[in-house]
Amino acid sequence: MRELTNRVAAITGAASGMGQALAIGLAREGCHVAIADLNEEGLKETVKTVEGMGGVITSTVLDVSNKNEVESWAAQVAKDLDGINIIINNAGVGLSATVEDMSYEDFEWVMNINFWGVVYGTKAFLPYLQEASEGHIVNISSLFGIISGPTFSAYNAAKFAVRGFTESLRQELEISGSNVSCTTVHPGGIRTNIAKTSRITDSNLIPMDQDRFIADFEKFTMTSPEKAAETIINGIAKNKRRVLIGKDAQAMDLVQRFLPTSYQRIVETSLKFANR
Repeated sequence: MRELTNRVAAITGAASGMGQALAIGLAREGCHVAIADLNEEGLKETVKTVEGMGGVITSTVLDVSNKNEVESWAAQVAKDLDGINIIINNAGVGLSATVEDMSYEDFEWVMNINFWGVVYGTKAFLPYLQEASEGHIVNISSLFGIISGPTFSAYNAAKFAVRGFTESLRQELEISGSNVSCTTVHPGGIRTNIAKTSRITDSNLIPMDQDRFIADFEKFTMTSPEKAAETIINGIAKNKRRVLIGKDAQAMDLVQRFLPTSYQRIVETSLKFANR
């Protein structure tokens, strides 16, 4: 999708961070944008910024884990903005807990937002994208959709699932000759609020609390939301199958390719040494 002017783009998780940067970046490219999030105040900030640029924008308070809400939002966007060309399923949450200590409630919370939210957004918007002259689906996976790590089993499960779901969808669209395409995005550490809203369960395996989790996250985040958004928009324009964001994501992609199983031993050894 090389031409973005006057296209319609819908974005979830757009009250802050990467979603907000995507809304602003796409509006700058001439897109009309529809944004959604649970954070109403954050949505208002995004709307104010885009309108200040002279852009066209609508906003909706939305729970992406609710299929009916997502389907209603898709229909409303198509009605309000006369069609849809792009859906970016960006909304996500974090969880750090061992499999043993993790509650089913927390596991389901992560899967409902990070995986089912992507599925609902994809299926709700796909019929409208197919009606357009050109359409594109962007599903946000993660660096942790390429490699796994201890205490991130639920997050890994969701992000690996997003990757498999989207890569399969891309093949189906290619085979059918559809006017719609899709991209899987694997961000590394992006400077967003996800650590502050993550759920943390402390364990003897890797001692962790909310403050330490936030501090570690901020220490290792390498990429700004604006740079991430720029990379994703470029990926849409070039119809890329996969987009890696940040040198950390690029490095871990190489590690997984050349050390597909032994990287796990490296992680295990380094964490055992760090926790002595």
